[in-house]
Amino acid sequence: MPVLNEERHLRAAVRSVLDQDYPGQIEVVLALGPSRDRTAQVAATLAADPRVHTVPSPTGRTPNALNLAIGMSRFPVVARVDGHSLLPSGYLRRAVELLEETGADNVGGLMSARGVTDFEQAVAHAMTSRIGVGNAPFHVGGEEGPADTVYLGVFRRAALDRVGGYDETFARAQDWEMNFRIRASGGLVWFSPTLSVSYRPRSSLSGLARQYFHYGRWRRHVMRSHVGSINLRYLAPPTAMLGVLAGLVLSTFVSLWALTLPLGYLALVLGGALMTSRGLPTRSRLVLPVVLATMHMAWAAGFLTSWRPDKE
Repeated sequence: MPVLNEERHLRAAVRSVLDQDYPGQIEVVLALGPSRDRTAQVAATLAADPRVHTVPSPTGRTPNALNLAIGMSRFPVVARVDGHSLLPSGYLRRAVELLEETGADNVGGLMSARGVTDFEQAVAHAMTSRIGVGNAPFHVGGEEGPADTVYLGVFRRAALDRVGGYDETFARAQDWEMNFRIRASGGLVWFSPTLSVSYRPRSSLSGLARQYFHYGRWRRHVMRSHVGSINLRYLAPPTAMLGVLAGLVLSTFVSLWALTLPLGYLALVLGGALMTSRGLPTRSRLVLPVVLATMHMAWAAGFLTSWRPDKE
């Protein structure tokens, strides 16, 4: 578990692992980054349990932390967990069963976003809808079977050793990149909707914009590094952004008809939000179009400005 500034959620995340309905042994390895809150104190309390271990992660970067935690772990199955996620009680049992049944090197399932505030509920809805994130099964669900990537993941230790662990040059998108290398080496990545993990979405528009900007930037880096990873779905947001910008510029200097491009995108977002938001609180429905546009445009901006590998 890579951990950075997780004072609010760490205790519950670790407890959800230790309380698993799993017949074998479990250990939790926390890779502790330089947090600015009381995460270190919470982790020290949790480590009083002999099943919980900690390892310093000086950079605080997720792939570095994951490799440090994996290096300290002892068992042949390694489950990646986030400091703000909650595993359902049967998650590890079912994951290990799927590893055995399918022969896969990595199994995983749904990133089940769950919001508390009206804004978070709008973000959670957008993160689990096709108009928000496309048709990736780990976001929107689908049938069990082989997949490009999954949320988090439960790995065979041998597969992680075979591909050399996480690539530490990827500050984001490291899961997708890792799964690409597992598949390229002949391994199988398996998606199952029965492996659903609760995820707490960002609580502010600025935080959401930063998150999706980095998603777009690093997904472009994955595509640049691995030509076989290119997917037309990733081109939709930058195409939409370029269309909106072109329409605004052309409507100013050439013809007002060019406004059909940004207006068309606006109609798509408003219509999609209206059609898919039944059951949400009124305030969540009102903010949903803003959330969708922020996710699309921030991802596109990150993608279009990712001209070279970013080592930050």
